[in-house]
Amino acid sequence: MIDINKKYRTRDGREVRIYATDGGRSKNMIHGATLEQDAGWCIAFWDRNGEWDKSGYNSDYELIEVKPRIKETVYLNIYNGYTSISHSEKVAEDRADCGILARLKVDIDVEEGHGL
Repeated sequence: MIDINKKYRTRDGREVRIYATDGGRSKNMIHGATLEQDAGWCIAFWDRNGEWDKSGYNSDYELIEVKPRIKETVYLNIYNGYTSISHSEKVAEDRADCGILARLKVDIDVEEGHGL
């Protein structure tokens, strides 16, 4: 079910504004607009699940929740049998034991809830 407090885009990437999620008992109870390249904001309607058309004809307009992204750099000290993680290179250096095999810098860029 679509939540007016969350951010959405269409399946094909258009920006979406949701104005109401209680637009009566009709099939199209979600009221909002999509940002069209040549026309600006255009009125749009979806069902309670964010589907545009049950036939799949306009499935590019289905709503997809936009989750916040986690962007972070971490440093991994690799040892024989285990790995330690640090949030700064200085801390990784300070924590390194003499048995370190390698240090990796890892840039993380994932949607929130993607297993981190």
